[in-house]
Amino acid sequence: MLSYRHGFHAGNHADVLKHLVQLRSLRHLLQKDKAIWYIDTHAGAARYALTDSTALKNAEFESGIGRLWSARDLPEAVADLVGEVRRFNREAEGGGPGGDGRLRRYPGSPQIAAQVLRSQDRIRCFEKHSTEIRILTANLAEFGHRAQAEAGDGFERLASLLPPPSRRGLVMIDPSYEDKRDYGHVREAMRGAMTRFPTGSYLVWYPLVRRREAMLLPGAMRVHGGADWLNVTLTVKAEPESGYGLFGSGVFVVNPPWTLAGELREAMPWLVRTLAQDDNASWMLETPTATAGTANRFTARARPLTAAPRPSPAPGPRPPRSRGRPSATGRQT
Repeated sequence: MLSYRHGFHAGNHADVLKHLVQLRSLRHLLQKDKAIWYIDTHAGAARYALTDSTALKNAEFESGIGRLWSARDLPEAVADLVGEVRRFNREAEGGGPGGDGRLRRYPGSPQIAAQVLRSQDRIRCFEKHSTEIRILTANLAEFGHRAQAEAGDGFERLASLLPPPSRRGLVMIDPSYEDKRDYGHVREAMRGAMTRFPTGSYLVWYPLVRRREAMLLPGAMRVHGGADWLNVTLTVKAEPESGYGLFGSGVFVVNPPWTLAGELREAMPWLVRTLAQDDNASWMLETPTATAGTANRFTARARPLTAAPRPSPAPGPRPPRSRGRPSATGRQT
């Protein structure tokens, strides 16, 4: 797990789903003046260059944020995310009125939070990777005392921040899942968090892979999430016959904003059509009902677009694609 670096996957379809849910959840919390705390247990580096060799190795952003970059008629939630990515690219280029409009960078979860949160709000991030934590600390330095990064295990440290002083907060739990024990760590972290801060909002990202632990995680989250939860998944292609590789992802939300389900019902059909990689692309949304043990489940399939827009990163050498054996989740280790 300590070898994992998110730069290889920045801006892919999983990031699009995760950050769409994150941003809409933050927007809802920001409707009240009272301060909120954003806590990220596995923060990564916060900022990613899509023009360097890491991102270009498999160019996963091309089938993620790249397809949204030049698309038209975006649903409101998708347009909001693309707007924040454009803002990040524009400000990184010096803050000009529009720049050249090219996709060169992608913001991670802490950066998105830092862009939209206010002076009274706080960001607290954890990261174990020795290189990532140094980059993360430097990237958050411009936000001063509002945003702090700590080297350490987010699973272990989460409880120390709960409940936040304002009693309002959003927690992002997003491990790499390279170590299959992470699935158990997520369950334990949620159990402790809900004991200490049951009214908080929690986002748990998880991969769609052919692994038993991944299939069981949403069910475990329903147990720990109480009566108010939401589960959304985006599948972009068929399960690989080899058994390896990420074919989609999900976000389980505990105590979701009441507006989130409606926003996702509007955005997901468009998103799955845009990000589909084959005819097996689909989306699913589950919410609890008044009847215990049942759920409202919305599913849809869509054929992929035949000519999805592609980004235009700055020119530079493109390294050869890796031919090594993929990891269980399809993430670079």
